[in-house]
Amino acid sequence: MTGQVGPLARYHLELLLRSHAWLPPFLTYVLLLVIGVEAGDPLLGSLGLGAGLLLPVSAWCVRGALAAEPPSSRACLVAAAGPARVHLGALLAALTVSLVLAAGQVLAVWWTAGQVANRGATAQPEVGSALLAGLLASVVCALLGVSAGALADRPVLIRGPYGIPVALTLATLLLVVPVSPANAAVRGLVEAARTGRVAVPWVQLLLAVALLAACCAGVAALAGRRPE
Repeated sequence: MTGQVGPLARYHLELLLRSHAWLPPFLTYVLLLVIGVEAGDPLLGSLGLGAGLLLPVSAWCVRGALAAEPPSSRACLVAAAGPARVHLGALLAALTVSLVLAAGQVLAVWWTAGQVANRGATAQPEVGSALLAGLLASVVCALLGVSAGALADRPVLIRGPYGIPVALTLATLLLVVPVSPANAAVRGLVEAARTGRVAVPWVQLLLAVALLAACCAGVAALAGRRPE
């Protein structure tokens, strides 16, 4: 199954790029970063903001990837490769775009940031540790954003108009609920900006990977049972 998902993901990624469905979430993300991050702002705080904003944007990318293919073409692809593989390919394409945004955000913030921590912090940590923490926090948010998007679209939700509010609700909960890996990762960056002590969110990353894997397994199984 894994051998077929890779080519399907490349196919869906090409569809997503050609359809320009990636453009609205990308432009929205860039606009929010431009509004929220100013040149010279502390690096850690800016990385926390960028990571948090990536979660709903990643959920939006999932919707674009699932809707990029015409229904007739998707029906032929499902008949040839199976609904589970096709769905996983679309989710992997959305995850790829989200991870590219995560890496680009970290580089852009690094380029424009000032000192690593806030003024008044007990110490100024090394740039490398701050960038690693920021990148992993962004990856955590990207993984959970894709999970939220997968749960807010077909085949979980049959009625399309409810997808956007459900995705936004899930993304908000994943950001504000204290037990969420995304909340812990972003909160760790904000606290590091105040204290100067950076904690790399390895545990949060493992939890986010496990949650995404479970989510994808459940959605793929449902795609095989529920016709679209």
